[in-house]
Amino acid sequence: MKKNILETFSLKGKKAIVVGGAGDLGIAMVEAISEAGAQTVIIDYDTRAFEFSNKFKKNGLDVEAIQADVSIKSQIDDSYAKALEILGGRVDILINSAGIQRRYSSENFPDEEWSKVIAINLDATFHYCKLAGNTMLKQGGGKIINIASLMSFLGGITIPAYAASKGGVGQLTKALSNDWASRGICVNGIAPGYMDTQLNTALINDKKRTEEVFMRVPMKRWGTGDDLKGLAVFLSSSASDYITGTIIPVDGGYLGR
Repeated sequence: MKKNILETFSLKGKKAIVVGGAGDLGIAMVEAISEAGAQTVIIDYDTRAFEFSNKFKKNGLDVEAIQADVSIKSQIDDSYAKALEILGGRVDILINSAGIQRRYSSENFPDEEWSKVIAINLDATFHYCKLAGNTMLKQGGGKIINIASLMSFLGGITIPAYAASKGGVGQLTKALSNDWASRGICVNGIAPGYMDTQLNTALINDKKRTEEVFMRVPMKRWGTGDDLKGLAVFLSSSASDYITGTIIPVDGGYLGR
């Protein structure tokens, strides 16, 4: 029986993992997919994940939390196994939203900071994709959403590690889609623009840079986590079943300028 259009956006009965789900963008997407019906597990180093989980439970949503340092491979493996157990051995949706930012001039960028950014932003994304991908292949399908960035397309200023990591996320998303699309897994990316998050605190507090950014943003405002909610639900749902290998900007019109 054919579903009506609203039913295609429902995530009722779906099982989801959101890595970095306690971040400013991650928590908005957790709320969105949970409200759409998904049972969700947050994986994050920040203990606020447990506070968010308890808050959502009080509102009738099925959200659990696991603490993990995703820069450490063994903790990635352990956290995924725990999440899979909570979800009853099934994962229909994976959202990779963990990310950090470090700003130094390129000639002075510390090696240890480079490694940390790459480990969290790119390596962890691959490892969770690989783990979830194996589960989804056995199930016959699933949806993976990687949080890329405008820096998947642009170079930025004083952020060589972040730009490299997010460029990698964009290409990884396309590569995984090529490998898995014919086997039922849709892999897409969301590229947030200039967002009002902790990662951009220094930028937001710099009046000159803010003015420069807004000269390029037709909407003349910072984005928020709420701006990702609809797209996260869409890409997690059957409404997007013929969409894969895409990186979709949510940037207030920045790239169009």
